[in-house]
Order: sequence, then structure tokens, then C-alpha cells
Amino acid sequence: MFKYCPECKHETISFVNAHYLTCTECDFLYYHNAAAAVAVIIKYRDEILLTVRAKEPGLGKLDLPGGFVDHNETLEAALIREVQEELSLTITPSQLRYFTSEPNTYQFKNILYNTIDALFTVELESKPETFCEQSEIKNILWIKKSELNVNDLAFTSTKAAMKKYLK
Repeated sequence: MFKYCPECKHETISFVNAHYLTCTECDFLYYHNAAAAVAVIIKYRDEILLTVRAKEPGLGKLDLPGGFVDHNETLEAALIREVQEELSLTITPSQLRYFTSEPNTYQFKNILYNTIDALFTVELESKPETFCEQSEIKNILWIKKSELNVNDLAFTSTKAAMKKYLK
């Protein structure tokens, strides 16, 4: 992860069990804890809204709307913000139903981040008009539950959650 200790600048830094960084020279210790992320299964009748990723990781693969939780932000607030940013779709806290959580990894600029992904569901009464944030999403698809192949999803967490959801 890092070649030099951020504290003393020696090459005595090591990443122990992909969990924390430590330096034998100065006793520097940094825990690389899991990052919180959120995603939502948006359902209208027998269809689920999926996005096509516009960047790595998972470029071109299917994904659920969502993203990382910012500091001092609740899971629900992060999800509402991400859905608004990515889809120009407004959802409310009263529409959200907690579904499950799944561990995941996310590779970004040669660093493998461990995440814990909290997944929610939303059932819509009408199919909304949505617009995708082109830097994040190539396309928006409505796929019938019966036609969804979970192996087309980008991440292990969303694959596991979707398998639970489709049962």
C-alpha cells in the first residue's frame, strides 16, 4: 500500500493482514478500516433499475445506484444524495427499507479498500424519468426480475444481495 512511513519516512512500513499499517522504526500505527457504502434496489412492478458502470472498477458491468458514505452522513442521507446525483431521482427517507449488508472490496488507484455495503430497497408507484450522471453511469436499465442474471453485476456484495432479494 505505502512504501514509506507517513510519520518518519523510513522504508520500515508494513501492511499487516490487510488491516493496519505499522512502522517498526517509529511505532506509527494506522488502521485501514472498512469504508461504508450504500446501494439501493429500486423496484417498479416486476422490474429493477440497474445502472451500467462508466468507470473502473467494473467498467461496463451492471450495478445498483449508490456510493460511499461521506463523513458525518447517515446511510440514508448518503443514499438519497447518491441517487439524486447519479439519476436525478428524488427518494425520501420514508421510501427506504433496509434490506441487508454485505462485505465487499473496491480497487481504486492501486489500493484495495474493504467496504461494508448497506443495501436498501425502494418500491415505486410509477416509473420515473431518470437522467444518468455520465461520468459515473453509461446507461440506466429496467430489467425484469425474472430476466436478471446476477453474474452481470459488478461487485460481489451486490451479487450476494440480489441473490437474497430474488429468492
